[in-house]
Amino acid sequence: MRKSFLLIILLLAVVVAQAQTFSNKVVGKENVEEIDSLSTTSYPYLLPIWGEKVAQMGFELPYSAGLSVQYVWQESDILIDNLRVGFNNGELFALDEIVRFSNAMAITNGVNFRPDFWLFPFLNIYGIFAKSENQTAVDFGVYAPGNIELVDGELNWEWTSVLETGTTAKFDATSFGFGITPTMGVGGGFLALDMNFTWTDIPELDKPAKIFIFGPRFGKNFQFRKPGQSIAVWVGGFRVKMNSGTSGSLLINELIPGFEDMVNAGLEKVDQRHQEVDEWWNGLRDWERLLPENIRTYTTTKAKLGLAGTALDAASRAESVQYDLDKRPEKMWNFIVGTQFQYNKNIMLRAETGFLGARKQLILGLQYRFGL
Repeated sequence: MRKSFLLIILLLAVVVAQAQTFSNKVVGKENVEEIDSLSTTSYPYLLPIWGEKVAQMGFELPYSAGLSVQYVWQESDILIDNLRVGFNNGELFALDEIVRFSNAMAITNGVNFRPDFWLFPFLNIYGIFAKSENQTAVDFGVYAPGNIELVDGELNWEWTSVLETGTTAKFDATSFGFGITPTMGVGGGFLALDMNFTWTDIPELDKPAKIFIFGPRFGKNFQFRKPGQSIAVWVGGFRVKMNSGTSGSLLINELIPGFEDMVNAGLEKVDQRHQEVDEWWNGLRDWERLLPENIRTYTTTKAKLGLAGTALDAASRAESVQYDLDKRPEKMWNFIVGTQFQYNKNIMLRAETGFLGARKQLILGLQYRFGL
C-alpha cells in the first residue's frame, strides 16, 4: 500500500525549480514511439531518487543537476517604525513620535549563483550565493508640538514639522541561503511552490538580515518540433518576509549633506515652541495651574519638546548616528509573470517580471543542466 501511494505521487510529479526546469509527461498518438522508448530505457543517473521508475512511466526528466546565474533588480516600498536613534555611540532616544517617515524605498541590483539538484522527481533543492548593490532612499521629518494657540484659556496644539529632510544610503551586500521547490503537475502543466531562506550580510548592520521568500507559480510548457526544445510560461505570486529588527551605525557627513544647518534650524523652532508654552503657563491664574487638564497639557507638551530638543542638541555635535528600528515591506505580495526558453536539455534562458502591490522586480537568468 505504501509503495502504491508513492507511485501515485510520482505520477503527479512535475519538477519545476526557481529556474523552471521540469519533467514533462509525454502524451499523444504522435509520440507513441517516444513513450515506448522511455518505458524500456534504463535511467543512467543517480538522481533524482526514483528517477528510473518515473522515466518508465512516460515522464521525460530534466537533467538532475544544474548551475544557474541570475540578474535581479527590485524596487519596493518599505515601512519604518519603532525608531530609536543615538549619536556618537551615546544614549538611544525613542523617537517614533518625534521622527516620522513619509517615504522609504529600497532598490537592489544584484547577481546570484544557484547550484541545484533534484532529490526526488517532485522536489528540487538549491543553494544561493548573491552579491548586490543596494540603496535605501528615505524622506523624514522631525516633529514637535506646534501651532500653539489659546482657546478659552486652554492650550491647543498639534504636531508640526521642525525639520524636513531626506537621505539615500548606499551599500553592498552578500547573501547566502538555500531553497526548496515542491511541485506537481501533468501533461506539461505545473504548479511550483518555491521557498527560500537567505541571510544577507551588510557591513553597516550589526547582524545579518534574514529574508524568507515564497513564490507559488502556475504554468504550462509548450514543446517545439525540435526535440528537447520548448518554451514555458507561468503566472504566480511573490511574497517577501524579513526580520523586522535592524540596527547599525552610519557617519553623519555621508548620510545627510548640510545636516548641521538643518539641525540648528530645528533647534530654533523647538526653542520657540518652549517659549510659547511657557507664556501660556505663566499667563494662567494660580487656580488654573492646579487644574489636572492644564497640568497634564503643560507637562506632556514640555516633555515632548524636551525630547525633541535633547535629540537635536545631541545631533548638532554628532559625527555618527546609531539606530535601532523595525522595517517591513509595505505589502508582502506582488504578482509575477514569467517565461523560459529551453534551447536544449542543457541550456535554458529565463525572464520574469513582478508588479502590482508595492514592489516591482525583474529577473533574467541563464541555466546549464547536466546529469548527476
